[in-house]
Amino acid sequence: MPSHAEAPPLPEPLRVPVADSHTHLDMQSGTVEEGLAKAASVGVTTVVQVGCDVRGSQWAADTAARYDAVHAAVALHPNEAPRIVHGDPDGWSRQGEREAGGAAALDEALAEIDRLAALPHVKGVGETGLDYFRTGEEGKAAQEHSFRAHIEIAKRHGKALVIHDREAHADVLRVLKEEGAPERTVFHCYSGDADMAEVCARAGYFMSFAGNVTFKNAQNLRDALAVAPLELVLVETDAPFLTPAPYRGRPNAPYLVPVTVRAMAAVRGIDEDTLATALAANTARAFGY
Repeated sequence: MPSHAEAPPLPEPLRVPVADSHTHLDMQSGTVEEGLAKAASVGVTTVVQVGCDVRGSQWAADTAARYDAVHAAVALHPNEAPRIVHGDPDGWSRQGEREAGGAAALDEALAEIDRLAALPHVKGVGETGLDYFRTGEEGKAAQEHSFRAHIEIAKRHGKALVIHDREAHADVLRVLKEEGAPERTVFHCYSGDADMAEVCARAGYFMSFAGNVTFKNAQNLRDALAVAPLELVLVETDAPFLTPAPYRGRPNAPYLVPVTVRAMAAVRGIDEDTLATALAANTARAFGY
């Protein structure tokens, strides 16, 4: 048996190249060059590198400037906003223990995201949104303030908005409606059901499916994928997280996109080349590259 931490093998290459619409190269082992080369060898020729805090967003922007195959998205993750405002005594995030900075510190961090969002190789503002899984009542106001600010930043710079929605579907949809969503809005790691997919489809929101669409207990995601309009569907890894079956629990990376693409093609009842062609075009349209 392979050890739990061992990287899964290279899948059969896709014949039609696609993009990984959401990845965290800075959290993966090996160099960026190695990760990109491995991905390209199986037909994953483009990645969107996503920032979750000021430092990670700066890294995403720098990496996208350095590599043609990388586009950046910059943001404060929904769980980052309350940590900036209220502090992080447990040191749960990558920065470790932090003092409370209040609203002024959040506005300062948002100004940095705004500055990065203006750069030409930054194609998205995200991942932003709401996360009620990790943040309790006391953090909701900071999250929502941050989410609204990111929507405004995305619209002002004409960038895609990349949404993180965890156990917060109704409020995410409400804030988008109240603020007016940017022209291009992507639900990263889509986690709703088929009914919500129909709401997203009517609004023209892109739905990006990650490796968890392959999980046994994720029938709701397969039902959503089955009804989502093909021209609004994207694929992502969210690597190093959400490694697709049969490799669940092992480290994820962009080169594993083909595993998810094949599972998605089976759900849709279409051949993988047809799906890959749509995914490639949709990701380029969503992020404007």
